[in-house]
Amino acid sequence: MPKISTSEFRNGLTLKIDNKLWTIVEFQHVKPGKGPAFVRTKLKGVESGKIIDKTWRSGENTESIRVERRPYQFLYFDGSFYNFMHTQTFEQVALPPEKVDKPEFMKESQEMVMVVNAEEEKILFTELPDHVNLSVVQTDPGVRGDTAQGGSKPATLETGAVVQVPLFINEGEMLRVDTRTSTYIERVKN
Repeated sequence: MPKISTSEFRNGLTLKIDNKLWTIVEFQHVKPGKGPAFVRTKLKGVESGKIIDKTWRSGENTESIRVERRPYQFLYFDGSFYNFMHTQTFEQVALPPEKVDKPEFMKESQEMVMVVNAEEEKILFTELPDHVNLSVVQTDPGVRGDTAQGGSKPATLETGAVVQVPLFINEGEMLRVDTRTSTYIERVKN
């Protein structure tokens, strides 16, 4: 695995620290008025999702890991594993639930990205698109005049996820949902 210096740090770079993989979320080179320069980083654990702060001496070396993002299509959930197919090679893989990001927003035949450790050809986790379009299967009718401001109500989507939506949303409508924050964005015209 290649060694890289702190001067080569960039957002999104994956590092191996104490046999665990971490991705740089943000970094900052600091040159204090007194003392040596250093690099302050915020790292996110690839497997755990935990975020930590780490400070490096300027010029310090660490191991870099090459990760690739590959296109996959969600096929089905068999009760134990989520099954996916590579969109170009048609290779199928089954992943345990802990490697699947936000499964409550996945529907069959949906495109997504698998993050793969390219050196070991090991799938690390999946990434959903930032926004998905899903239809409402159940929600209460909205009653006007209940609130002074715009109100909200829960709506169950076709994948089983529940999000808060404005009162004017009805069953059968298509919505755009932000998968990062699990929030309603807008109605989608058919």
